[in-house]
Amino acid sequence: MNLLDRVRIPVMQGGMGVGVSLSGLAGAVAKAGGIGIISAAQIGYREAEYDMDPHGSNLKALRQEILKAKEMAEGGIVGVNIMLVTTGYDDYVKTAVAAGADLIVTGAGLPMNLPALVAGSEVKIAPIVSSVRATKVILAYWKKHYNRIPDLLVIEGPQAGGHLGFSKQEVLGITREEYDKEVQGIISLCTQSQIPVFVAGGIYTREDMEHYRAMGAFGVQMATRFVTTYECDAHENYKKAYLNAREEDVIITDSPVGLPGRALNNEFLKRVAKGERFMGKCRRCVMTCKPAETPYCISRALIQAVSGNCEEGLIFVGSNVYRTKEIEHVADIMEEFRV
Repeated sequence: MNLLDRVRIPVMQGGMGVGVSLSGLAGAVAKAGGIGIISAAQIGYREAEYDMDPHGSNLKALRQEILKAKEMAEGGIVGVNIMLVTTGYDDYVKTAVAAGADLIVTGAGLPMNLPALVAGSEVKIAPIVSSVRATKVILAYWKKHYNRIPDLLVIEGPQAGGHLGFSKQEVLGITREEYDKEVQGIISLCTQSQIPVFVAGGIYTREDMEHYRAMGAFGVQMATRFVTTYECDAHENYKKAYLNAREEDVIITDSPVGLPGRALNNEFLKRVAKGERFMGKCRRCVMTCKPAETPYCISRALIQAVSGNCEEGLIFVGSNVYRTKEIEHVADIMEEFRV
């Protein structure tokens, strides 16, 4: 059976690290008929041995979270988002495959060797792209070296939360109408190869989904809307930070990962902007981080926030965070998007 034949509602839940989208959220979305996504980013932060062995703790937790989500999903689709810049990326992919993940989604770079890592398995693979150029590169490379196309493709636009595949100037300058032209170009390219497309970034309502389905997309990927749900794995204080956010609280910040990111301008980021430095022990979580130069450890900052210490941590958000007004059930949100 084709993976998407099991999708009853064309919504993929975006992978949110650290610890925002684990088995609780991903399992609920999958059970409701969409595609639930676990974020592999520092997923083992709650393990007792994390500080001594972050890599081993992350792989252990990844296995556990996939198994729990699959049980909750009752036959629904459970995938894993693994950033290409993650240190030990290959290990995460192989662990996800062995644990029974249905889908591997990768952004923060083009996963050129992903087909080789899942060879011999039934796991489906999906790159995240932001431009026609990047799409052409990955399609040509996979075709030449593996004679394979993506099982699906995610287009992530500049209104998404967290790390963004654009320059700061592009994020601040590109309008939705302008980016829609790029989206249409990518969809047209994928249609030629019969690759289903999900569009991400700024998706909040059914109307947003219908807009992109009318352009030829199979569905949408949505993240911010799912944070303020009962099933989301983040601390209640984290959800309250979303509920209390105003449009003017959202900024584009320079992340230690080397990419711009959309986040809430809380006390932590205000102190960073003043030049304060919070860099402590480095966990080598991403290959692009330069501990001697970066003002803070992004893993620690994200862990602080998701654990409830929101004023001393980093809170990634999408552009629509100010629209969150209440805690919802995943199943109710999914019903809104049923086609």
